[in-house]
Amino acid sequence: MDLPVDEWRSYLLQKWSLLPKSAQVTISTAETLSEIFLHSSLFLRSEDEKFLKRLSQGYSVGKDPKAPCFYREEGNKKFQEKNYSGAAVLYSKGVSHSRPNTEDISLCYANRSAALFHLGQYETCLNDIIRALMHGYPERLQPKLMLRKAECLVTLGRLKEASQTVSDLESNFTVKPTPTASPFQILQKNLCILKMKIQEKENLPEIFPTALAKDSEDMDLREENEHISSASSSVRLCTDPLKGRYLIATKDIIPGELLVKEDAFVSVLNPGEMPPPHQGLESRWDTRVTLGDLYCHRCLKHTLAMVPCHGCSYAKYCSQECIQQAWELYHSVECSLGELLLTLGVFCHVALRLTLLARFEDVDKVLRRICDEINNKDMRLSESKTLVKTFNYNQGKSEEIGKTVETQIPGCNLKGKYENNYNAVFNLLPHTENHSPEHKFLCALSISALCRQLEAASLPALTTGLKAAVTPELHADWNIWAVAMLRHLLQLQCNAQAITAIQHTGSKESIITDSRQVRLATGIFPVVSLLNHSCSPNTSVSFTGTIATIRAAQQIRKGQEILHCYGPHESHMSVAERQQKLRSQYFFDCCCPACHCEEPRTAVGPRWEAFHCNNCGTLLQGDDVLSCGNRACPESISRNHLVSRVQQLQQQVGVAWKLLRNGKLEQAIPLLLRCREDAESFLSAEHAVVGEIEDNLARAYAALGDWQKSASHLQRSLQVVEARHGPSSVEMGHELFKLAQVLFNGFAVPEALDAIQKAEDVLLIHSDPQSDEIQELQKMRSCLLDLPPIPGGSQKDSGP
Repeated sequence: MDLPVDEWRSYLLQKWSLLPKSAQVTISTAETLSEIFLHSSLFLRSEDEKFLKRLSQGYSVGKDPKAPCFYREEGNKKFQEKNYSGAAVLYSKGVSHSRPNTEDISLCYANRSAALFHLGQYETCLNDIIRALMHGYPERLQPKLMLRKAECLVTLGRLKEASQTVSDLESNFTVKPTPTASPFQILQKNLCILKMKIQEKENLPEIFPTALAKDSEDMDLREENEHISSASSSVRLCTDPLKGRYLIATKDIIPGELLVKEDAFVSVLNPGEMPPPHQGLESRWDTRVTLGDLYCHRCLKHTLAMVPCHGCSYAKYCSQECIQQAWELYHSVECSLGELLLTLGVFCHVALRLTLLARFEDVDKVLRRICDEINNKDMRLSESKTLVKTFNYNQGKSEEIGKTVETQIPGCNLKGKYENNYNAVFNLLPHTENHSPEHKFLCALSISALCRQLEAASLPALTTGLKAAVTPELHADWNIWAVAMLRHLLQLQCNAQAITAIQHTGSKESIITDSRQVRLATGIFPVVSLLNHSCSPNTSVSFTGTIATIRAAQQIRKGQEILHCYGPHESHMSVAERQQKLRSQYFFDCCCPACHCEEPRTAVGPRWEAFHCNNCGTLLQGDDVLSCGNRACPESISRNHLVSRVQQLQQQVGVAWKLLRNGKLEQAIPLLLRCREDAESFLSAEHAVVGEIEDNLARAYAALGDWQKSASHLQRSLQVVEARHGPSSVEMGHELFKLAQVLFNGFAVPEALDAIQKAEDVLLIHSDPQSDEIQELQKMRSCLLDLPPIPGGSQKDSGP
């Protein structure tokens, strides 16, 4: 939800339509951001603020004293079903609604520790036990909790601490009369068993585990750039009147080489699918799992053990350190505005947070630039770029390109260094002249409403923490900060970066990984923003928490431009779709090779969208009416008819997928086989739908344990992925990873080792060696290499 909720947008667009024509013209022709803001904010009335307040109340982020009990009971149900991850999330929801030092919060922490114990997260379990005790966990229940603590310590090999915990438990039983009830008898029995485990482990020779060596060279930049922070010395910053700022290679770059590793200057977690405005307790106490329940709101680390803000139920963190950092940097202001920020959208939230972080830098010059704009001294829109720009890709002309470095590049400091700081963020283009007047009005009034809430709350945060160089007169006016926020809000359409993560779905029992890429957060990366777009980029971007890494996806020659895809990729969209997307969101026409080499509509088109002749199997070509590419074959057919058949086929595949997810394999497999037969009669072998069918069949046979059939279908799916995305694409890496899993589970050792190597080679181009998939591949390889050879045959021949 980048923009405000639909109700607020519709309300303001209606308000815009009712403005006097003269007012619309004044706002539309305003030459500066300050003029846009000042003219627009005049129309924010008290009834508008009341309407926004009513909308915001639907997204309650306060702590509800009745919610912890509800979530604890719901978590207990999941726990009894042995869905420990689901239980942990619900206990976390209970924690987030609890007040500190109450029985509610202590019980939620204790229950969550039990779920974490069953998930094998022993360190995290210990932390929750400590939290439960710290918040006043009832004394009558403490023996059970302490026994869990001792079991964690034993498992972790911390035997001295475990022995002390057991001794304390025994002392507790000695001092106090021991009830004869069954639970206490079970507790004492478990205590005896635990003591025996400790004694057994103490008699074993001490073995120090070998630390996993991290390849820091591959994770970090080999040689950092002197002129661009967070960038490799393999790139150089240039500027051009048409393209603006861009990066080129200073040497030949090999695939997989790390070019940029940058921490977001600001990031805001995507709230995901928020529950509808509450109309009672049920919707307010939503049990659905959102991104905010799984990822730290500060560092974006994945965790099932959230620690909440003490002031609101929305902000959750992975540790006390992240709570403290967030509070000092921005959450002390945002905490009371949570409902409003959820209503105004992520972009408004990012704009506020950017302005809050400006307090911690020497922003005197930046603020004076805003003041100059307010006084109409500079920053006129006439200095901005033209409406539609054309991106040219000059490759291999390093000397000619290099001459553009001589001019002062916006965003650099006085020494010419471009850094990850507020100055660089401020110099990102807002493209003010390209946004529609209605959009600017919407943004200006949203910012105005936000600033009025800040002012009404008497929050001093925007004016505290500033360097002494900023005079009181300079920062006393809220309009200065409002104009800065409006600038950032307009910047975000072209400069916001979607921070993504690979989210694994499916049941714990799934042998084959089912993963998808999710948009985790929205961030601002000043260095990443230097890269221009190509629909066929030569780099790949990945994320670890708030850190973005950009690697070469192919060989890049010295002098060639470093290019990144803004979203519209040649393997996902047609040329027309890409151009429309880039014009509407980024305000330029793309002339990258993928767009320049557009095939005429009469050609066959992309292989993953192609049809073949039912008579002779030759690919069909044409526009509205397709004819067989074999001149000896008279077959012709309407494109609309074939498109209709594809849609019907996709519906059937969707039905089969639902059956597969629900474990109804006996129904899913025959349906998928019929879909496959239908697809083979008119779709090319590399059509995207064919790949989807083969992938689903691979999953179905893997669930049955028929690894040979599963691998066979995955091989066919790989052909489609390679045709669409290329042999070195990240999509190819993920599919090879699945093939490696299937072959590993089927004990096809030589084939599995080959697939593991291919998957690792591809994935290392796009991610660091410590990524989950590469670590899993390395574990599979070690396991296979450690297998003893089977006399008289290979491992895959072994059977019952």
